Amino acid sequence: MDRILYTAMSGARQSMDQQSVVSNNLANASTTGFRGQMQALRAVPVQGDGALATRTSVMASTPGADFSAGPMNATGRDLDVAMQGDAWLAVQATNGDEAYTRRGDLQVDGDGVLNSAGRPVIGEGGPIIVPLGAKLSMGADGTLSAIGAGEDPDALVQIGRVKLVNGGEGELQRGEDGLFRGLDGALPMDENARLVSGALEGSNVSPVESMVAMIDNGRRYEMQMKVIDTADQNAQRADSLLSIQ
Repeated sequence: MDRILYTAMSGARQSMDQQSVVSNNLANASTTGFRGQMQALRAVPVQGDGALATRTSVMASTPGADFSAGPMNATGRDLDVAMQGDAWLAVQATNGDEAYTRRGDLQVDGDGVLNSAGRPVIGEGGPIIVPLGAKLSMGADGTLSAIGAGEDPDALVQIGRVKLVNGGEGELQRGEDGLFRGLDGALPMDENARLVSGALEGSNVSPVESMVAMIDNGRRYEMQMKVIDTADQNAQRADSLLSIQ
């Protein structure tokens, strides 16, 4: 009974945590360039002063993210870019660190800073600043060109190049903010990395699979709570038997 109670209790708690991961994936099923978070459960013995052979807990671990590519959707917008292969776009995180994303719906804020979801896009010399009101275009290698307002097409000038890196599952790790970072620090610019202009990569999360996972987690939680209730009933019966004179 002791083993049942502690296993079911820890399992119910981790099932709730896993449900939050699945819910977050489902909520981002339509987010551009989103990579689904993966989670697994494993049994571990209880450590410390209360360690007993009958006490086994369940612990959730996050092995990483799903690095499979999402669907490509053509938009025709000049600042919509989709990274090819294992290419990633370098951006500046909230704490100032360099991070990487596959989200390519780029915007220009009121200060002329090129950004992705509000995060400055990093170029060869730091965040990229573009002329306000200029018509922008992006080359396959990340070269950003601009035509000033009212100028002829012949006035096209190169104003920077976004930093593209090449990173796979063994080189990047997912952060709490949804951005990815190099395991050994910032990654170098990859001259062979390419992007597609006028298109966006969709989320690699399957809404159907996420819904099935949510139902599975919900039923698992109900089962574990039922086990806890059964263990409580067994304890009450044992107390009744021991109290009989």
